[in-house]
Amino acid sequence: MHSDPHLLTKSDNGSRSSKRALPTEKREESIRCKESRGPSQKQSAQAALKFKCTVCMAQMPDPITYKDHFQSKHPKNDLPAELQGV
Repeated sequence: MHSDPHLLTKSDNGSRSSKRALPTEKREESIRCKESRGPSQKQSAQAALKFKCTVCMAQMPDPITYKDHFQSKHPKNDLPAELQGV
């Protein structure tokens, strides 16, 4: 069987695989489609984490969760000033 050499890609070890490269138009269309979807779920979740523990650097969404975390995970440490009034 004779294969078109333009449809095959060559790997580092010299063997050929049958992976097809996407044409430029398809690649650009794929990028535009991804951009039009908006931010990913991972990015949105990361943006919601506003507080960072001063001891272990764990991130929390609100001061109440942060205070609970600090009291349970770091009981020997003094409560940070930003959590005194919570």
